[in-house]
Amino acid sequence: EADLWGFPQIIIDTFLASGLAMILFTCIVGQLTAQVNASHHMLDFINNYVSLTLFLVAMLIEFSGLLHVSYLVQMVVFWASGKPVESSNEKPRNRMQNAFFWARCVMSFAILICCFVVTFKALFQDQTTLWSCIPTSFAVTIFFLLMPIIGMLEASHVVFFAAAKLQ
Repeated sequence: EADLWGFPQIIIDTFLASGLAMILFTCIVGQLTAQVNASHHMLDFINNYVSLTLFLVAMLIEFSGLLHVSYLVQMVVFWASGKPVESSNEKPRNRMQNAFFWARCVMSFAILICCFVVTFKALFQDQTTLWSCIPTSFAVTIFFLLMPIIGMLEASHVVFFAAAKLQ
């Protein structure tokens, strides 16, 4: 057992031995810094070929409908709040566009369900790289605790861009 700066063993095990410190470090360096920088210097941030390539890949993924389940979540949240979904810059879809949109939503939902099935099957059959001493129920709990954190990190760029427009 190593003694690190006088920290209790539970802190060392929680943050260092578990890899949680590296998860937080990766989120901060790999995502948060770039989002803050992009929110204050938008044109400078995207004025290069790497960003252009990433933008085109993101537009391709958006067109494919892979992540259209997020629109379903948005609609459910608006429905639960009792407010209509309004988009000031989007024209109403015609019948063909509506069919294409809903087909992508259904496909995205089916892919999400398949991902959950595969993830939970791996968790419950101990086919993960998680330590053998961790029970399956705790692994599922960790999964459900990390999902909202990842969602909040993904949503933070909206807050940064909104805050940058306030100045």
